[in-house]
Amino acid sequence: MSVAAPPRDAPYLGIERVSKRFGSFLAVDDVSLEIGRGEVFCLLGGSGSGKTTLLRLIAGFETPDHGRLLIEGEDMSAVPPHRRPVNMMFQSYALFPHMSVEKNVGFGLEQERLPRRDIARRVGEILEIVQMTGYGPRRPHQLSGGQRQRVALARALVKRPKLLLLDEPLAALDRKLREHTQFELLNIQKRLGVTFIVVTHDQHEAMMLGSRLGVMDRGRIVQVGTPAQVYETPATRFVADFIGSANLFEGRVLAAHPDHLAVRCEELECEMRIPSGPAAPAGATVWIALRPEKIALERRHASDSAEVSGVVEEIGYRGDASTYLVQIRSGKRVRIVRPNAVRSGESAVSRGDIVSLAWHPSSPVLLRE
Repeated sequence: MSVAAPPRDAPYLGIERVSKRFGSFLAVDDVSLEIGRGEVFCLLGGSGSGKTTLLRLIAGFETPDHGRLLIEGEDMSAVPPHRRPVNMMFQSYALFPHMSVEKNVGFGLEQERLPRRDIARRVGEILEIVQMTGYGPRRPHQLSGGQRQRVALARALVKRPKLLLLDEPLAALDRKLREHTQFELLNIQKRLGVTFIVVTHDQHEAMMLGSRLGVMDRGRIVQVGTPAQVYETPATRFVADFIGSANLFEGRVLAAHPDHLAVRCEELECEMRIPSGPAAPAGATVWIALRPEKIALERRHASDSAEVSGVVEEIGYRGDASTYLVQIRSGKRVRIVRPNAVRSGESAVSRGDIVSLAWHPSSPVLLRE
């Protein structure tokens, strides 16, 4: 009796209410998630958030206490790692130091007892894809960090997995090489069409690589969406503060309208018109996020009567942009980021200056919790 193929629009990977406990510690807490075929999905979270444990559950190195893991509709929860259409690239790369690049890449194929001619052909093909042709005879210690990363990727891909799991794949590289390798990784993924699940704590890396992000906190996935959705409309205070940086303000709902909320924010000493978000009745206490780059900053003259003003306490220059820490009248410190779009030796705003703050009405985001 043949098994019906799953619908074409069915998720390639389905995680259904999966939990995993280590003693009294609940590492993964009732997680459900769907990932499509050919997607680059990034799991993002701080240390101890559960992201690596979830990756190991998908790989089969851990068994869920509850729930199911389905690949193409087939329950893999009890299937051993070597029988899953999954491969994993570890953060340490785990290359064999005594083997050549060719031997490292072809090791898994040798374990499957493929003919030597087929192994040589497939190793050559994958080394060409990762731009390591000609490096086959070298040992790992003769390679740079970026080259070792590509060898580890080739070894993971040479067995032609349908799903590749990458645990902090670029963490060992310096910043400039990491940025370059991100584009290489995406090009390889598009060429091969393999589904990638990437675990990282680096928010910038996740937003660069991921077609979608899943943000984890204390064993739960607290928000899923495209990088733009998660950054521009964070669901919670945790997400707003973890993805990028955000100024968080407490407010009180004055009135709820169909398309916006009128909110009084005492810290800013102003009323704000917040675009529609989570429902909140009049009188409710809410939290508002305002990204530093969404705030305009100008020097204030004696005749100005800006609604929100403050004093510049600190200025941090980082080349492409500058960060300003402004203490407003309520005592709250507000972080503002401005691009250094014009070549100039000095900023028009200095420490101790009185400045006014402004933002577009669509910039504030109402948080769920």
